[in-house]
Amino acid sequence: MKRKILLGFALALFSSQMFSQAAPDYNGGLKVKLNEEGNSYFRLITWAQVQASHNNSVAEDQSKTNFNLRRARLILYAQISDDFLILTHLGLNSLNANNLTPTGTGEGSQFFLHDVTAQYKIAKTHHLGGGLHYYNGISRLNNQGTLNFLTMDNNRQSWATLGLSDQFARHLGFYAKGEFGKFHYRVSINDAITNSLDAREAVANQAVYGGRKLLGSKDAGKTYAGYFEYNFLDMESNFLPYKVGTYLGAKKVFNVGAGFFTHPSGAAILENNEVKGENVNIFAVDAFYDAPIGENGAALTAYATYQNNDYGTNYLYNAYGTGSMTYGHVGYLIPATIGKKTKLQPYTSVSLNSYDAIDDNRNIFNVGTNIYLNGNNSKLTLEYSHEDFGATKRDIVTLQAMIYL
Repeated sequence: MKRKILLGFALALFSSQMFSQAAPDYNGGLKVKLNEEGNSYFRLITWAQVQASHNNSVAEDQSKTNFNLRRARLILYAQISDDFLILTHLGLNSLNANNLTPTGTGEGSQFFLHDVTAQYKIAKTHHLGGGLHYYNGISRLNNQGTLNFLTMDNNRQSWATLGLSDQFARHLGFYAKGEFGKFHYRVSINDAITNSLDAREAVANQAVYGGRKLLGSKDAGKTYAGYFEYNFLDMESNFLPYKVGTYLGAKKVFNVGAGFFTHPSGAAILENNEVKGENVNIFAVDAFYDAPIGENGAALTAYATYQNNDYGTNYLYNAYGTGSMTYGHVGYLIPATIGKKTKLQPYTSVSLNSYDAIDDNRNIFNVGTNIYLNGNNSKLTLEYSHEDFGATKRDIVTLQAMIYL
């Protein structure tokens, strides 16, 4: 009874506590303890990212300046003891004038499930879980959280299976994660989705990503993934699946990792008028560094990865293609503040993508700065992006405002 009264009182005060627990004195965020020990609790995380962008590569009758609700998200996770964890993640993405509807009933306006997982501790630092999960393989950026990017957004090609074998970078299946000292691992077995973004029918000489739909779930139904990393300096948390983009010098981190994703018969191709399966295999190596510089508040964040993509013979679709990708970014947190607490973090990133199907490479160069009003809890990001891909030359300037509690 005492616990129920305490919980009811906490919920009644929830809206006022939102403000008292926000940055800069975040103090663990919106967390309600359900027992005196604190190992039974629930926590809520919510955030929004709003953008205004100017794109010079639009049709003559279209506006070059547009607004976008890039993300609106809500995560709730809870533990009744250290042995169990349940996590639910809801949200919407990229809501703009083209997918808004008069009454808000269209697909673009709907919150949908990103993650729902149930997790069990099987040893002190090892866990098993299942559901719609984000324990991906391949690379750090394929497991990147969206609360603390260094760049404005993730490198699109690093979410290497988004919509092809999964729902918005989340697979339905089971995972294992854990630590052996400073070595972290995450592996999973999953069902591939039937209704892939790639809805093309099988043709000759070029694979399509539709193995489960075209060949059936017996031969093309499962995917396998893993990511492994070694923490040379400070240990990163392995509690939630979302990788941190920048610590702003709060930790001294140097990690080297490698990962894979494989989908037997995930791709399909037409041979002698018969649909055949081709295996999808993606491998990557990467390194992440984030550390303070000196003792005056400066910090350096850097990341680099090489990724080999095999989606099948001459595969090319949207951001995906059989070939290779090299990506890196670096940012510097300037020690001086503007006013009492505002800090600047200029950064740059480069993505180089080659494809077997064509001679043209896709090269993307970004430069920008984060303006931290209250650390990662409240920041503005201004970014210029240039993309060069064959005849396409695209220049976009975007301002993003983000708040999370």
